[in-house]
Amino acid sequence: MPLRTHLALLTAGLAAATCLTAVGPAQAHTRHACSPAVSIDGYSDALDKTTFENTYVGNFSALAVDGDGSLAALSDRSSLFRLDARTLKPRSVVPLTDENGTALDSEGLAVDRDSTYLVSSETEPSIRRYSRTGRLLDRLPVPDALRVSPAGRARPNGTFEGLTLLPGGRTLLASMEYALSGDDPTIVRFQTWRRTPHGHFTLAAQYAYRTDPGLGVPEVQATPDGRLLVLERGFTSGVGNTVRLYLADPRGATDTSGIDTLPSRRDFRLIKKTLLTDLATCPSLGATAKQPQPNPLLDNIEAMTITGRRNNTLKVLLASDDNENQAQTTRFYALRVRLTS
Repeated sequence: MPLRTHLALLTAGLAAATCLTAVGPAQAHTRHACSPAVSIDGYSDALDKTTFENTYVGNFSALAVDGDGSLAALSDRSSLFRLDARTLKPRSVVPLTDENGTALDSEGLAVDRDSTYLVSSETEPSIRRYSRTGRLLDRLPVPDALRVSPAGRARPNGTFEGLTLLPGGRTLLASMEYALSGDDPTIVRFQTWRRTPHGHFTLAAQYAYRTDPGLGVPEVQATPDGRLLVLERGFTSGVGNTVRLYLADPRGATDTSGIDTLPSRRDFRLIKKTLLTDLATCPSLGATAKQPQPNPLLDNIEAMTITGRRNNTLKVLLASDDNENQAQTTRFYALRVRLTS
């Protein structure tokens, strides 16, 4: 089956299945507006608190459409799942480890053109390449400043969260979740690598992105025109999650790879961003939350991938990381995102 057909089935199947349980069959094909640019087709809690082959299905930190049209879902507990594109049912699971056989704190995922997996871990941080069977193939260089303190200036649990290949597959981009020590606390760095003629990646330009106060960047995905969908997320005890989706444009931004602290000069140019939606404004679709939330639909949303495109509208799939916590939910969300000019 062609890849585009698999992508269409993925979002259509999720929307239909979830709307039947969330809002009733009469609304199965209704688009529910979150904002002028974003609507939600449905959600699914089908994988919440489940297991597959003695492995907990959850802790999802990244999603990607695999080469065969299935859905690759990365757990931050070092497990890589392949999910059925229509039902979300797990097909397989592969454990990932570092060079010493130690589990990763795996956060970002990109499927390369040869169907190998590029996976980021926020422990060091690192980016490694894995075969389809989970065999470690390669490791990419990381700038010293982006390493976790005391080796560098990054804070623990605040490094490479998002990972995406830009159109054409020649550039890889990783987003830091939080600012480096010494930088403005609202400015995070996006690091890129360029593919060499031999297929390896070498360090390239770095850019800076300003988050909303108190939020970090858990995920980033390249759009077909070279811009970025950026998730910003935060959590306030007793209030719940804040999750906002932005469209960002790195073109024209200053290369910050040689700048020690940010901002550093008047002509410094950040990545431009435009708010697409605050997910708290989406209709709840009958969803329930296990802890206080500004909208019961919300949870700890951390994973995102683009599953299809029609004209200037993208089909986007999100997933939440439940942290194996009974007060949180593994939830998938099917969105439609209209790109603005």
